[in-house]
Amino acid sequence: MEEKRVLFLCTGNTARSQMAEAFLRKHAGEHFDAFSAGLNPGIIHPHTERVMREIGIDLSGQYSKSMKEYFGKMSLAYLVTVCAKAEENCPSTFPSVSNRLRWSFDDPAAAEGSEDVKLQKFREVRDQIEQRILQWLKEEEF
Repeated sequence: MEEKRVLFLCTGNTARSQMAEAFLRKHAGEHFDAFSAGLNPGIIHPHTERVMREIGIDLSGQYSKSMKEYFGKMSLAYLVTVCAKAEENCPSTFPSVSNRLRWSFDDPAAAEGSEDVKLQKFREVRDQIEQRILQWLKEEEF
């Protein structure tokens, strides 16, 4: 069976989309080929790497990628926007996309306060993303 391609799209590809890609690989990597990208890619946030490492997921081989690396270059079973800004700014027509999903999560990098407060926000968003991935897999019976 051919793996279905899924692209998680966010603004910077520095936190939420990276987490979603990693969780889909962890929970259903045998069924999906997971990718992530950003409208304006940056550098993966150190807190993203840290909170994922806390639960045994290593992002050391990952890097932020531009949506342009995928736009019109491959067919996608799913395009999943994981933030409202990406949804607002993503082209309404994305070539070769079978299904488009909108999952909006808070930007953990926008959290203010102490390092502990910021890390807690990253953990909260991480856990929300994992639960959403698991819920989706169950709903779609993958």
